[in-house]
Amino acid sequence: MFTALFGSVESGLIYAIMALGVYLSFRILDFPDLTVDGSFVTGAAVSAVLIVNGVNPFLATLVALIVGFLAGCITGVLHTKGNINPLLSGILMMIALYSINLRIMGRSNVPLLQEETVFTQLLDWWNKLGIDAALQELFVSIGLENFVPQTWSVVVTMLILILVIKYLLDSFLKTELGLAIRAVGDNQNMITSFSANTDMLKIVGLGLSNALVAFSGAFIAQHGGFSDVGMGIGMIIIGLASVIIGEALVGVKTIIRATLAVIVGAIIYRIIVAMALRINFFETGDMKLITACIVIGALVIPQIVNKQKDKRKKSLRRKRGVSHVETKANF
Repeated sequence: MFTALFGSVESGLIYAIMALGVYLSFRILDFPDLTVDGSFVTGAAVSAVLIVNGVNPFLATLVALIVGFLAGCITGVLHTKGNINPLLSGILMMIALYSINLRIMGRSNVPLLQEETVFTQLLDWWNKLGIDAALQELFVSIGLENFVPQTWSVVVTMLILILVIKYLLDSFLKTELGLAIRAVGDNQNMITSFSANTDMLKIVGLGLSNALVAFSGAFIAQHGGFSDVGMGIGMIIIGLASVIIGEALVGVKTIIRATLAVIVGAIIYRIIVAMALRINFFETGDMKLITACIVIGALVIPQIVNKQKDKRKKSLRRKRGVSHVETKANF
């Protein structure tokens, strides 16, 4: 059980990068970008092919980020310059990326199990520090030897990375350019009246969004040991689930709190899925069904709760009104 939860935290931290990209397009830009399902695989495909061909895995991951940025920019160009509906422009780019990803990989699947990846290099460096051995001794000494994971390298490094990305994103959204992008999502007519280039702002915003998504895809491919052309199916739903769950639990009063909510939501989502798959009724193939149910629950339950709160408030008002009338009648 602990191993499954620990693995969920590992993958949750990696998927949190993708969720931040989805947050940037859906919440900041108010743009339903379905490019995510394609750009996620693009990041995985580019990094996998470069690694197989002997390129340094850190450089390969950086290239994946750049390619994801270009994919998002093309979606923005289709929408702004081609006057294509936002939803349709994302769908068109997602479909195009499916063929592009096949071209990049040359086949449907590229294995990385025998290759040097970011995580294998980090593990080598981590083992030299001796932290895992020290933690294992500590857990054994207090009788928790069954709760010791094989290594903490992935959790620690990805936690540092996601916090750095969060800090950079928070700082960017507070700059003049970032505020302009936020304004486009809130009120495009207002920002247009200030002579701002809304088309360019949308293109940059979508580029950054898909850069984060492709970055996450590159890490997932290296963490899982393969890149597959179908691994991006449903990524947009996973991203939305992370955003919705995080917002419900943490809140969105400030940008700093909102981005933290997305990260927390991504981790909690992976934990929920891991726990659901441990139920005998569910199978591995039911993951998409579980995801859909989680999103539906995250959307519907808050509405039900709010309706119940409104009913209670109305009933209290009625009782106060009746008591007030009775008091007047007694006088």
